[in-house]
Amino acid sequence: MVEKRILGSVTLTTACGPVMGNERENCLEFLGVPYAHAARFAYASAAESWNGVLDATRPGPACPQNRAWHEHLENPTRRFYKREFREGSVFSYGEDCLNLNIFTPKKARNCPVVIFIHGGGFDSGINAEDPFDGAGLAARGIVTVFINYRLGPLGWLTHEEIKAKTGREGNFGLDDQLTAIRWVKQNIASFGGDGENITLLGQSAGAISIQYHCLNGENRGLFRRAAMMSGGGMFPRFALPRRAEDTRAYWLEFISLAGCGSLDELRAVSLDTLFDAVETIKSRRKDGTYNTMPVVDGLLIPSPIEEMIKTPLPLDYLIGYTNNDMYAPVMAFIGNRFAKANGAFVYYFDLDAPGDDNRAFHSCDLRYLFETLSGSWRPYGARDREAAAQLAGYLANFARCGDPNGPGLPIWSRASRGRARVLHIAPRGTAMGRVDYGKMTLNMLTKGDPKA
Repeated sequence: MVEKRILGSVTLTTACGPVMGNERENCLEFLGVPYAHAARFAYASAAESWNGVLDATRPGPACPQNRAWHEHLENPTRRFYKREFREGSVFSYGEDCLNLNIFTPKKARNCPVVIFIHGGGFDSGINAEDPFDGAGLAARGIVTVFINYRLGPLGWLTHEEIKAKTGREGNFGLDDQLTAIRWVKQNIASFGGDGENITLLGQSAGAISIQYHCLNGENRGLFRRAAMMSGGGMFPRFALPRRAEDTRAYWLEFISLAGCGSLDELRAVSLDTLFDAVETIKSRRKDGTYNTMPVVDGLLIPSPIEEMIKTPLPLDYLIGYTNNDMYAPVMAFIGNRFAKANGAFVYYFDLDAPGDDNRAFHSCDLRYLFETLSGSWRPYGARDREAAAQLAGYLANFARCGDPNGPGLPIWSRASRGRARVLHIAPRGTAMGRVDYGKMTLNMLTKGDPKA
C-alpha cells in the first residue's frame, strides 16, 4: 500500500526552471506544477518558464466547480462520493488551475509515463483527490501525472464571439487536456519520464475524454496507449457531444441569469455570481449534462462521433467496467463492442467493495489501480489487496509495452474480432471468464444525478 510519509525535499532542473518537490519512501512527488495559463473563456497557453525555484511540495489550485459553492449533500450521490474520495481533504480553488501532480521513481530515467484524466461528469473533479497517488506505480517503474482541466461553465461554454475571434468554439477543458499532454511529452524527461512512451488513463468523463482524443487523427503520435475505466466504447446516447451551435441558447440563458448582457461582462463577474447562475439554470433546465460537456467543434472533435468512431487511432487499448457501474449493462456492452473491433484488453471488476451493499460501484476500481485502499474508511481485506496489486501490475506492464501480462499475474487475453475476451476480477480470484449481465445492475447512487 502507498506510504505518504515525507522524508525531505528534492530539487530538479527542468527546461522551465528549477522545481522543488517532496521525497517520499518510494517515490518523488512534484505537486501543482503549472503546465499552462488561461484567462476566463480563453484557450490556454503552455507554460514555458517560471521565476526562481518552483515550490511543488503541495497541490495547486483546483478548477472552481459548483460543488465548492453548492455542495448538495442531500443528494445521495454527492454525499457518497465525498465520503469515498474527499472526506477530510481541504482544497483551494482558483482559475489559474492548470497544473499537474507528478510522481516519479527515485533516480528515474526514461520511465514509461501514465497521464491520468479524472472523471466527474465534466463539471467536477480534482487531480489531488485521495485515491490519486502515483507512489504505487512509481514503485513499479512508472512516472504518473495527474492533470487538472477546466470544468463546468469554465470548461465548456460556447459563444458566437469566441468563434468569431478565434475560429474555435467551446471545448476549453478538452483543449486543456491536450495542452497538458503536449507539455508532458516535451518536458517529462526532466522528471525521468520517456515522452515517447505515454499512456493515457482516465475514468468516467476522463475515459470519455480520452476516447475523443483517440478518435482525432490530428493527435497521432502524441501518445501510444489508452486505458479507459468506465467510459470506453461506442458511446451511449448520453455521451454523444452536440454541435457547438446547438448549445449556444443554453449559454446565452446562463449569461442572462448571471445578470450579464455580454460575454465580456461574464468574464468580469465573481465566481460567486458565476456559480449562483449555475444553480439557477440547473433548477430551470434538465439538459445541463448535454450542454456542459465537449462539443463537435470542427477541430478537437471534428465531426459527429458516429462517423469518427469508425477510425480510432491505431493504439493499444485497455478497457474496464464494474458490476454496479453507472448504467452497468450498457457500459459492458459498449466496452466489449469497442474491444472486439480494436483488439483491446478488457477487465470486468466484480469484487464488491466491503462496508456496505453498493457492490463494485462506479469508480471503486480507482483505489485498487493506484493501491490507495489504506486511505479509505472501508475494511478492505487480503483479497482486495491482492486484486489491487494485480491491477497495478497489469497497468504498469501495459504502460511499458502495450501488453498487461507479466510474471506472477494471471494470463490476460486480448479481445479479437467476434470475441470479447474478458479478465474477470472476482472474489475468489482473477482469471479469464465471462460477464454475467444478469448480475450487473444500474448504479442506484447515480440515478438522480449522474455526475459524481
